[in-house]
Amino acid sequence: MPIRLPTRCLVVLAGPSAAGKTQWADRNFSPAQVVSSDRLRAIVGTGERDIKASEAAFEVLHTIVEERAARGLLTVVDTLGMDADRRARFRDVGERHALPVYAVLFDASLEECKKRNRTRRDPVPQRVLADQHRRWRAVRPEIAAEPFAEVFTPDDVRIVGDDMLAAIRAGEQQRTAPRRLDFGLQLSSFNWEGHPDTTRDTLVAIAAAAEDAGFSSLWVMDHFRQIPQIGREWDDMLESYTTLSFLAGVTTGVRLGALVTGIGYRNPAHLGKIVATLDVLSGGRAVCGLGIGWFEAEAIAYGWDFPPVAERYALLEDTVELLRQMWGSGNKPYRGRRLTIPDTTCYPRPLQDHVPILIGGSGEKRTLRIVAEHADMANFFGDAATVEHKTRVLHEHCATVGRDPSEVTITHLGPALVARSPDRLALQVERHAVAAPNTTAEMIIERHAAGTVTDHIGRYHDLAAAGVDHAIVTLTDVDTVEPIEVFAEVIAAFT
Repeated sequence: MPIRLPTRCLVVLAGPSAAGKTQWADRNFSPAQVVSSDRLRAIVGTGERDIKASEAAFEVLHTIVEERAARGLLTVVDTLGMDADRRARFRDVGERHALPVYAVLFDASLEECKKRNRTRRDPVPQRVLADQHRRWRAVRPEIAAEPFAEVFTPDDVRIVGDDMLAAIRAGEQQRTAPRRLDFGLQLSSFNWEGHPDTTRDTLVAIAAAAEDAGFSSLWVMDHFRQIPQIGREWDDMLESYTTLSFLAGVTTGVRLGALVTGIGYRNPAHLGKIVATLDVLSGGRAVCGLGIGWFEAEAIAYGWDFPPVAERYALLEDTVELLRQMWGSGNKPYRGRRLTIPDTTCYPRPLQDHVPILIGGSGEKRTLRIVAEHADMANFFGDAATVEHKTRVLHEHCATVGRDPSEVTITHLGPALVARSPDRLALQVERHAVAAPNTTAEMIIERHAAGTVTDHIGRYHDLAAAGVDHAIVTLTDVDTVEPIEVFAEVIAAFT
């Protein structure tokens, strides 16, 4: 089984000369990720066997390891690895920079090492090689007992995000004790090939593919120009509720919502009318996502007010209360903390007796309290441990306000780059890394949560176990339906 390593780690190789360490490192990692004492001897001395240059080479090696660790870069240390003090020094570097440190032990026989050694341009003396093997037999048990994050024997390597390190185990649990999980698809970029002429047809094809794949909801961002985390401000960005209304006409069963509506972007009473209309025209499929907003530059560009956080929170609470009143019976005035609405007439009423309200954000003191008091859904980010913690805090707020926590659906928003095989995934990751300046494959893996179908089954199993009821996915490369069709295999594992 391949060795699974996180994108940020330190890997220490250990074994006698000619045991295969360098060949293994070169096969599994890029040249920039491997720091070799032999190669550094050739730089600071006369060649790789210049023993007099060893001390200087190791000082350079430790400097490189320290600098790379400080930047969180995956680094492979190719030395004999038999010096206990140096191994301890590498583990100390990892601890100081919050990086796991792994060891890989190479156990080639003396005869095998002699055979490889003879092919070298500058072979190690036979006596030295034999001494290394005798020393290795004594040192190996010591290394295996040292506090490395894990000790491996050499195998193929897969670099994965932190939340997929245990995906194989979690995926097996999903097969033997399956958990139920609903999935939604968020569309956050519209710079599709041939846009804007092709935008309509592409959106129709994506929506149809999403329903066929088993997605139970479709979401768009409530932004008016692209956000910097995704693209450039002049990239295409469709207005959210116009898009949701269009999707209502080309889909039949998926729920539809904005993740999430900025409460300062529209008059709240007008928003109530918009959502009620969407619910009627979609046949009762609207979800109302709300948040206090964060993109100040967008508000300034469009001439909207962007009050301080405390005022936006007050407006959020007022908006939730107002919407409930507008969608209920009567038309009495509403007076809140920030809002005064003389007449809350809203006809037609939504088809749903209770339009679900999702509140985005996971601030533990105020946002989650508002969720506990007013909302039907809470949206979280991050790994399973983060979700589990946020869910626990939410449940504490529910207990304080006297609400059954089971009434609040936990949603999770996260990216996903998915492929059926590791080889195909590696090609996709490399393509994105090449297209983005100063970006490594490891950065793409983290940024897009890159993984195989099997990886993602394990990832979402852990999220479901942490309390997620509805996983909302931002799929990479959704300019065609292929990523949706691949992700359908993940969805099938949870139905």
